[in-house]
Amino acid sequence: MGGLRIGHGYDVHRLVEGRPCIIGGVDIPHERGLLGHSDADVLAHALADALLGAARAGDIGALFPDTDPAFAGADSLVLLGRAMAHIRQLGFELLDADCTIACQEPKITPHRDAMRKNLAAALGVELDQIGVKATTTEGLGWEGEGAGIGAWAVCILEKR
Repeated sequence: MGGLRIGHGYDVHRLVEGRPCIIGGVDIPHERGLLGHSDADVLAHALADALLGAARAGDIGALFPDTDPAFAGADSLVLLGRAMAHIRQLGFELLDADCTIACQEPKITPHRDAMRKNLAAALGVELDQIGVKATTTEGLGWEGEGAGIGAWAVCILEKR
């Protein structure tokens, strides 16, 4: 039986010194980076959670637990690809995804197209199926204060 499913994902990582700032698979030059067990790619994590949620397949933490040393420093685009492979095994295909990144800095717009390309490649989908945009939160909240970066993603899956 076919049908559409919607999924929503959210992730946040603290900005700290001594870590790379990898968002959407792009290593963005910045004096601070994202803290996490893997490479802490907040955008890839939010999108993976949206996909897994739409398929009713748990979340990224269940699939790739941060207690497992095998995922220490892991490339989140690889994890995203593995999550998509799992979704496909369950009989789903991605129709569309849209993502939002919230941070005061670094500036996202110069890297947006590269992020879209990286995410589409990791998922094995067309570029026009992936949207990425950003907001600064106008200096408000922990994102606006520069304490961390948050990302949201929504997706639509189709059961094949």
